[in-house]
This record gives sequence, structure tokens and C-alpha cells, in this order.
Amino acid sequence: MQWTQIYDPFGHWWLSTLVAALPIIILFGLLAGLKVKPHWCAIAGASTAVAVAIIFFKMPPTLAALSFGYGVAFGVLKIAWIVLAAVYLYDISVETGQFEIMKESVAGITADRRLQVLLVAFCFGAFIEGAAGFGAPVAIAGAFMIGLGFKPFHAAALNLIANTAPVAWGAIGTPVHTLAAVTALPESDLNAMIGRILPFTAVIVPFWLVRTMVSWKETFEVFPAIVVVGVSFALTQFFWSNYVDSNLVDIMGGVVSIIATLIFLRFWKPKKIWRFDYDDQAPVLPPPTVAITDDIGGEWAAEKFDGFIKARTYTAAQVLKAWMPFAILSLFVLLWGLPSIKLAMNQATTPAFRVVLPNGKVRPGPAGWDVPYLHNAISRATPVVTKPTPEAARYDFNWLSATGTGCFFAAIVSGLLLGQGPLQLMKIFWRTLVRMRLAMVAISFMLGLGYVTRYSGLDAVLGLAFTRTGWLYPFFGTFLGWLGVALTGSDTSANALFGSLQRITSQQLGIDPVLMCAANSAGGVMGKMVDAQSITIATAATEQVGNEGIIFRFVAWHSVALCSIVGVIVLLYAYVFRSAVPHGLLFVK
Repeated sequence: MQWTQIYDPFGHWWLSTLVAALPIIILFGLLAGLKVKPHWCAIAGASTAVAVAIIFFKMPPTLAALSFGYGVAFGVLKIAWIVLAAVYLYDISVETGQFEIMKESVAGITADRRLQVLLVAFCFGAFIEGAAGFGAPVAIAGAFMIGLGFKPFHAAALNLIANTAPVAWGAIGTPVHTLAAVTALPESDLNAMIGRILPFTAVIVPFWLVRTMVSWKETFEVFPAIVVVGVSFALTQFFWSNYVDSNLVDIMGGVVSIIATLIFLRFWKPKKIWRFDYDDQAPVLPPPTVAITDDIGGEWAAEKFDGFIKARTYTAAQVLKAWMPFAILSLFVLLWGLPSIKLAMNQATTPAFRVVLPNGKVRPGPAGWDVPYLHNAISRATPVVTKPTPEAARYDFNWLSATGTGCFFAAIVSGLLLGQGPLQLMKIFWRTLVRMRLAMVAISFMLGLGYVTRYSGLDAVLGLAFTRTGWLYPFFGTFLGWLGVALTGSDTSANALFGSLQRITSQQLGIDPVLMCAANSAGGVMGKMVDAQSITIATAATEQVGNEGIIFRFVAWHSVALCSIVGVIVLLYAYVFRSAVPHGLLFVK
């Protein structure tokens, strides 16, 4: 069975666009407007997508069903498994009492909530994004912040906003690799261009993050720390993307910003410690310099003394032990992301067949399975592509090299080192699985919706509407990337969906294709906080399933506003700073 996508079944582009948007309208309408539980929203959105694809866009029912099943299978292994494993590690840390020590050790660095959110949500989250991506930062950092004492709503919303600037290089640079593959443009040029757009937002987002929490006055009270966090990350991001490679941009940015901030906080403290109104009402003294000591048997406990909170101390060994699960997690996630290790695991465990990449080279290593009756059965057509192009449908059953498996092994190793036996670990995992079951259903159906949208061509119909904006296309083309991530939950998927369309449209309008393809990825990162998959992950990790609509309404305008800033930056590159668009750039080896 062969089928070519149809982009204007009604003969009026605006009507076809409206109908193509129905699944998204239903999904977010139920989620944000009617406060329906997320798994029902996902089921309703996916069902609408299948119905629209079959009835109005003439997609064969078999292909629609297979597309949905393919998306669900992808969601279970690639996304839901990461979230489940990350929350499992968090539950082990809580069960063993280590999270309490972690929480207070961070308070030993700073008790100020503004600085804690910079360190955990932005810096640590960027590191996890670079190593794992695909929802892991929101799940892990969100759970971490709850352990610090943040309310679940704040933990979820602030992590969604923070997980923006690093997303273009998530999972060891996967979005950039994908963008280069689908556009046939030099990866070094695309990587450098993204690295000339997003560093501006890397400076803005930490300030935005703190301002979301507190007033202008209270934001400027920690302005020096915000500058250190944002500038250190932005400079590293720019340097690594322009002069090294696309693999370790976020990892290095996260590490450098954490180190720079910790060093800075050794010499600078805010005049006032800011806390939420739901924190302990007693005034909190700045942490003493001996908050962590080597004294044997040192302990921490909150005691009131003359109206203040008095802190006892931990031994260095206790603090290291408490942080051990997340140190092990970072190590496993980093190792699982290294191409050589991933390839070795795939060669041992994943079915293989020959795959030829767009550049004519054979894809190294195993490439998974062709999805029966779906692989290459659907073709994209002009004007989305220059000539009819079959859509591949390959499922990499990389159960061992999947990031979620790395997170799971990290949890098991951590639990054993913390004195938990196999039976205890099984009981904790069962409790985690029961608590996360509906979230996993929601995530899987969200991916099913995204894949039906992709294979039916509904995404292309929505994207083509953005190409009718003329000289303002650099601004609205940025929102095309935003739309792609909002639909799929992944910057990688958004680049795969719209990368080719960006190149074709920009060339027709006389705009540099390197700029617009990079803008697709750079704009896409701001859609990360509103995609239903990320919101579901955030609520699942922070134990507030059912509040998805509230969180969506809270972050929506932040998402649009930040993407607008990226759009303005792209406009300036398109018409004012054209010479700053890289061409023929080579990485330093």
C-alpha cells in the first residue's frame, strides 16, 4: 500500500489548516480549558488526529493505525522509560533518607530559593539535558527541587521554563545531527548558527526564571549571580558550538556554569535570604562556613534558637553518600550517551539491517526494525520537499542502550550501595510503577498523536501556513520550530519534520537556509515548555497529576514571549547582521 500526503484537501489553505489543527485544539482545550486528566486528553487528541487523517486527508486507516502504534511504541521505550527510571532513583533516595541530607547540603551552599533554582533547574538541568534529553531534565531536576522543599507546582513550572536554552543540543547533540541529515547542510555551519542565536537566550532565561518567582526588586538583589550563571553558560555554549563540536555543548555548559556559580558564591552572598511564604516562617541565617565538616558523627537537624533556625553539621562522608545516587546517575547517563558505548551495546542487542543515510553513507551499527506496512509506504510531496520522498518508519528496539535503561541501572546500583536488598528495590519499583502508570499512558498516547500528525501530513499543513508570511518569515519561521516541538515534544522530531521545509522556503524567499534551518531548532526549544509530553512528565515527576491545565496556562505566555525574542534575533541576522551567518566553518579538532 502506497499513499502520498495531501496538504490542501479543501482547496482553501486556511480551511485545511483549521481542520489540521483540530487534534491540537482538542488536546489543549481539554487540558487547559476543561481540566480533564492528561491520559484522557491524550487519548482524545490521538483519536481526533486519527479521525481527521482518515476522513479529511484520505489517509488509509491501516496506515493511520500503524502510525499511532509506532508512536506509542516509541513513547514507551524512548520517553516514558526515562521518566519512570528517573523517578525510581528519586524514590530510592527518599526511601533511604538521603534526599533530606541532599536538600540541606544545597541549603548549606545557599538557603536562598532564587539561587537554588538557578543551580538545580538551570545549571544541573542543562547537564542532564545534554547527557540524556527527552524529558529527563524535567523529571530529575523536578523531583530534586521537591526534595529541596519547593512546592510541586513551582518545581514543575520552573523546570519547564529552565529547560529551554540547552534543548537544541540535548542527548549528545541529537537535534543538530538530525537537522544536518534532513537538510543536507553542513553540520558545522548549523551548529555554529544555533550557537550564535541561543547564547542570547541563555543569558535571558536565568533572569526570566528568577523574575518568574519574585518581584523586580528581589530579582535584582541576586543579579550578580544571575549574570555569572547566564554568561558562563552562554560563553561556553557559543565557544563549544562554534569551535569544537555539537556533542558536548550542554554538558560542558552545565559543568562550567555550576563550577563558576559555586566559586562565585564562595565570595558573594545576597544581602537577604529569600524564601517562599510556605517555607519555615522563622528567619533563616546565612549558612555557616562549617556547614559541612569532617567531624565523625556530625548530624543536621533544624532547631529554633532565639527565633532563628540553627543548623547542625554533616560530615563530608554523609554529604557525599547522599549525593552518590545522582553522581552515579550522571555517570551512567553520560556513558550511555557516548556514541562508541551506545554503538557497542546496540551491536550486541539490537537487530541490524543496512541503512543508507541522505549523504550516501551507510549508517553505522544496527538500525532496528522496519515497521511492517508503514516503512516507506507514505511519501511527502511538494512543496514540503522538492520531490516525493518516502517516510521511513524504523523502530530501534535498543532496550539496552536506551537512556532509560542507563537511568534504571543507576538506580539499582545506587540502591544496592545504600544498603537496599533486591526485595526492597523491587517493592520500591512497584510503588513507583503504580504511581506513574497513568503518566506513562499519557506520554505514550502523546507520542501516538505526534506520529499520526507526522505521517498523515497534518504537521506539514500547519507548517505551510507559516510560509505565507513574506518578509517576516524569519520571525514566523522561528515559530515553525516552536510548533514542531509543541506538537511532538522533541526538538529532534521538529527538525526532522520541518528542516527540509525551512530550507526550501528560505531559498524561495532569498533568505539564508543555514539561518532558517538553525532557527527551526532555536525556536523549537521554546516550545518545549508547552508540549503536552513535557507537561505530563513534569506533573508525573512532581506528583501532581491532574494539574496539567494549570501548569500549561502558567507557562504558555512565557513560551510565546521567549520564542518571540528568538524570532527577533533571527530577524536581525536575516536583514542586519547577514555576515554573521557562518558558511564553510570547520570544527577545531
